[in-house]
Amino acid sequence: MNSAVEIGCENVGAKVMKVGVPKEIKNHEYRIGLSPSSVKELITYGHDVIVERDGGLAIGFDDEQYRAAGARIADTADEIFATADMIVKVKEPQPEECRQLRENQLLFTYLHLAPDPEQARLLIKSGATCIAYETVTDSQGGLPLLAPMSEVAGRMSIQAAAYHLEKAQGGAGILLGGVPGTESGRVLIIGGGVVGTNAAYMAVGMGAEVTLLDRSLPRLRELDAVFGNKIKTVYSTVDAIENYAANSDVIIGGVLIPGASAPKLIHQGHLNTMRRGSVIVDVAIDQGGCFDTSRPTTHQEPTYIVDGVVHYCVANIPGGVARTSTIALNNATLPFVLALANKGVINAMNDDHYLADGLNVHAGLVTHKAVADALGYEYVPRQYAFS
Repeated sequence: MNSAVEIGCENVGAKVMKVGVPKEIKNHEYRIGLSPSSVKELITYGHDVIVERDGGLAIGFDDEQYRAAGARIADTADEIFATADMIVKVKEPQPEECRQLRENQLLFTYLHLAPDPEQARLLIKSGATCIAYETVTDSQGGLPLLAPMSEVAGRMSIQAAAYHLEKAQGGAGILLGGVPGTESGRVLIIGGGVVGTNAAYMAVGMGAEVTLLDRSLPRLRELDAVFGNKIKTVYSTVDAIENYAANSDVIIGGVLIPGASAPKLIHQGHLNTMRRGSVIVDVAIDQGGCFDTSRPTTHQEPTYIVDGVVHYCVANIPGGVARTSTIALNNATLPFVLALANKGVINAMNDDHYLADGLNVHAGLVTHKAVADALGYEYVPRQYAFS
């Protein structure tokens, strides 16, 4: 009997789909692909959901809640990968997970392939169909499945920076908001998108002096209308980055090119102009980072120091507040999970070209142009990949 994904590819009507939710295995990653509430929605539509034992326990979603929602509990991830038609995760599959994927299986998760050639190679080899949360689009040109985690990461970037400015954490010993009679900390935010806007909210709330750089004048006008004189909005140029970086206690990197590697905007030379103990937070590290000196870190060891500047480059920042992040992510992903389960992958993408923008890999082919360009693969448009 054909799997649900195969049936979807043949444009046959909706069938029962087996949806698998493995426990995340990335360092200090406690989020889970489906909450009990999301499982209940899928069960209501007649689908079969299997969740790995204790997959959500760390954030208060125990196995009994999943059973009450209608899920079955699997003892191991092996069982899930071996039997599920669709795998729903949060973070990119680790190498051992990639090797368990198979032809005609659907993977729906964050991928961030551009800076990760080994993951791309393994996904191509698997023959699976891989849809990335971060490249699904919407009618306003936004990234609706990236947005909730960008909101969390933007807010946490300031929280992390404030903590690591403390002397005991290697910082300069500066309180971002200062106190009467002292200067506030100076925060430079590069990028006025979702990350940058939420970082600005938090930094302003803490009483910091905030400058935000962006290359879109319409966006700078929008931010100026929202924040008024609480932040300084500046058009981003090489000169502006150099000048403001030199006088900043914190730099937040929040620049994104969907599907592609992040541009390098802060270079090692900039670090030499900064105060020792300043903090830079690279929120774009999932896409390779926007600072030359960035390398991925974990919540277990979140920082390192280069030329006296503290680097916070945690690759799964929202995982630090995993319960909030899981709920926020499920609010955004659930409609797409339901569409894929109810219609099958082909019908779902034919009905929603914004979901189709999320397709990165199918049957050994790279189907997203930015990913193909970044990694040197031939780009195969979706309609040809499925022909």
